Amino acid sequence: MTRLVLTSSDSAGGCLLRAGVGDIVIPLGFRFVWDELPSDVKLEAMLGPGSLDQFPPHRLGEFHLKGMGALDLCERCEAVEFWFDPAPNAQLILVQLLDCLSSRERIVSKLTLFQADVDIAKQVPEAISEWKPPAVKIRNEHLEAASLAWQAYRQPTPQQWADLLQKEVSALPQLRQVVLELLEELPMPLTGLGATEMRMLELVAAGDATPFDVFPGHDKRNTRRVFGYWEVGELLDGLARGPAPAVAGLEEGTFTDEMHDDAARLARYRQSKLSLTPLGEAVLAQAEDFSRRNPIRRWWGGTELTNDNLWRWDPASRMLIAP
Repeated sequence: MTRLVLTSSDSAGGCLLRAGVGDIVIPLGFRFVWDELPSDVKLEAMLGPGSLDQFPPHRLGEFHLKGMGALDLCERCEAVEFWFDPAPNAQLILVQLLDCLSSRERIVSKLTLFQADVDIAKQVPEAISEWKPPAVKIRNEHLEAASLAWQAYRQPTPQQWADLLQKEVSALPQLRQVVLELLEELPMPLTGLGATEMRMLELVAAGDATPFDVFPGHDKRNTRRVFGYWEVGELLDGLARGPAPAVAGLEEGTFTDEMHDDAARLARYRQSKLSLTPLGEAVLAQAEDFSRRNPIRRWWGGTELTNDNLWRWDPASRMLIAP
């Protein structure tokens, strides 16, 4: 019997491979927390024919065929296991995948979920068999919660996503926390910045901060976990390079592959000594709104946030505020 393991990141996939979990381990690695969400056609292509062509032959074994896709592989393997991290992007991959598979009964009957409550990649591969989460067979309640969440996230406003806080979604145990964490990345009522940006300002204000001191990560003071490395780099660029910056002292940028490929530029970036501008100090004190002085244009799920369409979230009252 061939056991296929699908997981949410390369690092988690590497850990599971070293631990000998499954016969085939496929990290999906999609990002749904930053740019415009893929269309239905693109989502299908991400899992459809040819989506596994980049994997080396030894990773797929007897199933290495030109044009093989993740859905094809699910059809061919006798058992399919989902091993997913609790982080927001991983949970979005999970709900998108379950929504996609909900009409494919032959695959659903093979599905087992191993829902981790800590990052899989941080586990010792040799101890995975002792640590591993309980196995849960995927049933209708999981599919229903996933479809409800994925369709809500894709809407042109965050309203349906906020409404999930009042829905029954406990079949997916990490989902309610993820709903909150993503809502907290909407701009706050008084500052126009989300939770990760506000935490970055707090860490800069504490003094003696370089750029990577304010990035989230393992054993870092910024414990926000919605955005990844490249996305946080863009957030810091936005705080430091707009018409009215909140952060001063960023010596290099923008945060691109080109900068990372130039060792001297990357060194200058790393060594930048950050400080708050007067606007940054006022925003941190919730006395100024960053969005009133700077252009805003980014995606939050299916919602395009702009200065004229700035949905906000009040974490204290847990209320969504329309533009």
